Amino acid sequence: MAHFAKVNNGIVEQVIVAEPEFFQTFVDSSPGTWIQTSYNTRGGVHYDPETRQPSTDQSKALRKNYAGIGFTYDAQRDAFIEPKPFESWTLNETSCLWEPPVAMPDDEQLYTWNETEQRWDLVS
Repeated sequence: MAHFAKVNNGIVEQVIVAEPEFFQTFVDSSPGTWIQTSYNTRGGVHYDPETRQPSTDQSKALRKNYAGIGFTYDAQRDAFIEPKPFESWTLNETSCLWEPPVAMPDDEQLYTWNETEQRWDLVS
């Protein structure tokens, strides 16, 4: 199975799963372009679906990130980019992922981003 995103004016409107040889059956005539996306790609890295570790075959990595409805498709980067989560976050040009101005703590706790204070707050 393969995943395809329908892109209209640079915005993903729909994502479907289809066998590549039957893909044309699902294509409609409304405006937009269908572009293949990889369910197992994030940040430009393809992950093995069984181990969740980076695949040994990185040629499977497609378009930086798996597409989602509302994502942007950047044709120059050939990348799907999720909507910017907070004004202070910046786009990593290599991974096409949004990054906060302060790294999230690396522990077993659950945090949420506080845009006003520009910090990670512990979820209680």
